Formats: sequence, structure tokens, C-alpha cells
Amino acid sequence: MKKGRILVVDDEVNITQILQFSIGAEGFEVLTAQNGEEAIEKARREQPDLIILDIMMPKIDGYEACRILKANPLTRHIPVVLLTAKGREIDKRLGYEVGATDYIVKPFSPNKLIERIHRLLSCAK
Repeated sequence: MKKGRILVVDDEVNITQILQFSIGAEGFEVLTAQNGEEAIEKARREQPDLIILDIMMPKIDGYEACRILKANPLTRHIPVVLLTAKGREIDKRLGYEVGATDYIVKPFSPNKLIERIHRLLSCAK
């Protein structure tokens, strides 16, 4: 039985594969997207329980994708974790301002990310 659905959004295939494996091994169904535009469409259509979103991506960056998701009544309830190489305080502040629930800087520990996913999903229920 699946624990929930997680949408992983990153234009780096190796990051997507690591997350897909790590999160899938925990019993979650993993959906993927390669850019912000695709993420917005999949989130609207698939209604995941949580979104892990990179910031630096083509078409629509993670900040704008998060802003759009949080402005839409169909997706505003979905927790968004920004997972990015942008680690400055101003970047983090902007992430929270656009509606991110959490902010994790790359490189990251897949185990720590899994812990945060469990915490966020248990808080959302």
C-alpha cells in the first residue's frame, strides 16, 4: 500500500532518479516533472500529497512555480519543499515568501529529506 504521492520536479535527471529511488523505497508513489511548467500541470491534474521542487529550471523556475501553485485553489494546500543549490539567506527568504513549506539546500541527505517528508505529511493530516 502506497503512503502517498510525491511530485519530484528537477531538470537534473540524476537528482530525479536518486529521489525517485529513495522516496519510492519508503513506499511513496513518485511522480516526476522536469520543469516548472510541467510541475504546475501535473500538480493540478494528479493532486500529489507533497511537491519537491528545484528552483533553477527552464521555462518556469521553482519560485514562480511555487507562487502559481499557492495561488491556485486546487493546489494551494499541497506542501512544497524547495530543494536547491541556492543556499543564501535571501534565496531562502524568497522561497518562504512565495509559499514554500520547507527549504533544503543541495547537496542533501536523502535520509534527512525522507524524515522531512514524513514530518510534513504527518502534520498535513
